[in-house]
Amino acid sequence: MKSILLLVLFTVSGFSLGQSKNSTDPEPIVHPVQKKYLNRIVFLDKTVPLDQLKESDIIASTEFQEDKNLDLRVFMDNSLVNYLHQLDPSLSPDELLKKGNYQFSFYVDGKLIYTENLNTGAGIPDDKKKKTTFRIPLLSSKNEDSWGRYMWMRFYLGNGGIDALEEGNHLLKIEIKPYLKTPALKTGNMIAAGKIQLNIPHKNIPEQQIAVQKIQPNSGWKVSNEKLNEEKIRLLNRKIAENRFREITGIAVIKNEKLLLEEYFSNSGRDSLQDTRSVGKSFASALAGIAIRDGYLKNENQMLKEFYDLKQFKNYSSAKDSITIKSLITMGSGFDGNDSDENSPGNEENMYPTENWVKFTLDLPTTQNKPAKTWSYFTAGVVLTGDILDKTVPKGLENYAEKKLFQPLGITNYKWQFTPQQKPSLAGGIRMRVLDFAKFGQLYKNNGVWNGKNIIDKNWIKKSFTNYFTNDQDFEGYGYLFWRKVYKVGDRSFEAYQSSGNGGNKIIIFTEIPVVIVVTAKAYNKPYAHIQTDKIVQEYLLPAICNDK
Repeated sequence: MKSILLLVLFTVSGFSLGQSKNSTDPEPIVHPVQKKYLNRIVFLDKTVPLDQLKESDIIASTEFQEDKNLDLRVFMDNSLVNYLHQLDPSLSPDELLKKGNYQFSFYVDGKLIYTENLNTGAGIPDDKKKKTTFRIPLLSSKNEDSWGRYMWMRFYLGNGGIDALEEGNHLLKIEIKPYLKTPALKTGNMIAAGKIQLNIPHKNIPEQQIAVQKIQPNSGWKVSNEKLNEEKIRLLNRKIAENRFREITGIAVIKNEKLLLEEYFSNSGRDSLQDTRSVGKSFASALAGIAIRDGYLKNENQMLKEFYDLKQFKNYSSAKDSITIKSLITMGSGFDGNDSDENSPGNEENMYPTENWVKFTLDLPTTQNKPAKTWSYFTAGVVLTGDILDKTVPKGLENYAEKKLFQPLGITNYKWQFTPQQKPSLAGGIRMRVLDFAKFGQLYKNNGVWNGKNIIDKNWIKKSFTNYFTNDQDFEGYGYLFWRKVYKVGDRSFEAYQSSGNGGNKIIIFTEIPVVIVVTAKAYNKPYAHIQTDKIVQEYLLPAICNDK
């Protein structure tokens, strides 16, 4: 009798055995389709509001076309915040939503391909406190924007989905769980799951789009006669032609200072000026090194107070006085700027609309972080580096770069992006030909020498290709405006330092093999952009050119 009474009390109080009480009141579950498909994900090939949804709208199979609709409707028996509450009852609803969200797992033919812990900022907080159903447009014929679309891109184009969903019939299954990071990762029981049969149609690709492109004369480079695994390049070209790698515009491989591979795509060609965005930041590093060699700068440890009256700008603190050129070009300045954080005062998107980018930067507050100790990607700091150079070198930065860098390399066709003050922007955006970007990479591979002339001091290149944040970040490292990256092919590792820009653009200089690779692309702001370039290099280009045992 006592046990029955206890059970009644638990039920009346809103408890069930093994669960905590809800932290918010979820919306009632009244829709008949939701009731029938509770804890399920259903698939739709059109956009249907919940109040108009009929069971006949749900599809079990479809021919996969990227220009058509593929919608999910998720039916749950509670709201997200209550699922998270079960993982940690001590946190408030707002605290839970700052530390957790949905975890999505994508399976193809029973094999787990990709798992994503959705960013905590995705979704509307009030919806996550109350809603028991939500819609996710994965593909949209109207190009509808949503976090779901970007998650699909990360699965499909960046993390193996497109390879798993090759031509033929496949079963796609999606599972959703709640996750909480506090800081250890906790995942709850499955909230919902669903599956659909996808038919991937055959694509007819003309042979000329697959064949290895012949290097045309007058490249400005000696042409290599070394052997190359052409089948690997054919496979790569097929994937580009099939749109499995997207918006690639150019590829060049230099081996032993000779041109081994040169290919163009997406209506691009040898004379096309490629917009490589932040690849241009590495040119700031080169020009700073040249200016130090020429004596216009003493060294990279010079402080901002030597160039600016910092008390004339907002948020002055003594910390600004000690910010060095080195801390700017290693992205460890201590300014309150982080391009990866949309709420950061110094985020580059806050800078671009202003009338004076240098003033914007110098007006920023500093953080408690000591310079050179904490890394955060900070474009405005590179703009400031460019302004210091422009003030210091004779006749300004544009003339200096032409005389000291571009003319010696034989680069005659290029376009700067300019600041509102009509100064070259070292934030990025310099446009030039693929083979000219390759010259810049080869200059670094040659320890600063081009055609027998020393352009950059080899000690500057050594400093540039040093990782200054070994123990501070979960990334592979950063030097003087060059990213460190290690590519792996089989049991071999290939260390490189690289210029990297939005869209998947790279100049890759390998440290231990005589190779420079340039990949240009225009997949701007796409979540798969850098992932696909890394795959091209690691899975196709390196195996094709380093096929020795």
